[in-house]
Amino acid sequence: MKKMISKKKSSRIKIFAVILLLLVCAFGVYYFQPDIISDLSFDHSKPKIQIIDEDSKNRAYGVMINNHNQARPYHAGLQDAYLVYEMIVEGGITRYLAFFQDQDTTKIGPIRSARPYFLDYVMEHDAYFVHWGFSDEAKSDINRFGIQNINGLYQEKYFWRDRSLPVSLEHTAFTSMEKLKQASHDFSYRNNRNQDFLFSYSASSISISEDAFFANQISIPYSKGLTTSYVYNEEEKVYKQFVNGEEHVDFVTKKPYTVKNIIVYQVSNSAIDNYGRQQLNNVSKGEGYYITEGKAIPILWSKKSREGETKYTYQDGTQLVLNDGNTWIHIEPKSQKFVIE
Repeated sequence: MKKMISKKKSSRIKIFAVILLLLVCAFGVYYFQPDIISDLSFDHSKPKIQIIDEDSKNRAYGVMINNHNQARPYHAGLQDAYLVYEMIVEGGITRYLAFFQDQDTTKIGPIRSARPYFLDYVMEHDAYFVHWGFSDEAKSDINRFGIQNINGLYQEKYFWRDRSLPVSLEHTAFTSMEKLKQASHDFSYRNNRNQDFLFSYSASSISISEDAFFANQISIPYSKGLTTSYVYNEEEKVYKQFVNGEEHVDFVTKKPYTVKNIIVYQVSNSAIDNYGRQQLNNVSKGEGYYITEGKAIPILWSKKSREGETKYTYQDGTQLVLNDGNTWIHIEPKSQKFVIE
């Protein structure tokens, strides 16, 4: 009797041990799946930059944005641009060249015509160029440099007019990233970038140079009739943008535009025709400032050719690194004077 009981106990123990082993194995397979490991282990990789996908090989779209005082209240989509240039055009006003990388922005504009010096920055970013019309010089240069462009003047299906706006027709042209991506596909344009991004970005706040000074308010006049300015928001660590003293607000989102990084420098300019169209001495070199998180840092810039990249360095010659966030580059006429305080 005792012997029979012993055999039963032994059999039960064996069965229990097998079941326990199977459970342990099953738990181990689940627990140590690669995706589970990635969730539970420490990630020692480089922090991911938010403003752009550094691994993306897609080309950006450089879009000419109308900044006439009639058009400005209806600006749309600029919050999604990772980089924007502002430069003078005829009549003492400016236009923007806004770069969009891997975005799905549903409304961008109003869009305006090209001027030749904006092409210099399209080329240095190896971007598609988006515009509605052009000056004679810009038209010639687009053909001369073989710039892959999307022009509303001839390809209106990739744009639309918002005729509900109470402004002149030339201030009503818009597009979307969906339409632009369709256009570049339909035209069989090259998809991948031929070069790296112009700037390097830091996921954590950059170390501030000893030469830096406080920059809580910035004023950048382009003419008697147009001044771009900024006020620093210390809590959010961004600059709120103003134009002619008025808050610059997106028409679609109703949110004020804010900027993480500001670069400002000056070049000489002059009129080339009776309309006052401009030429800029931007293929040159000089000094400027990088402004971020409440501080301004002296920098150097140089551009050796129209299609070549502009080099931005600290004064000791090391490459400029930007904080993770959007950037506005203001190329101001030398006849004006910007103020940082």
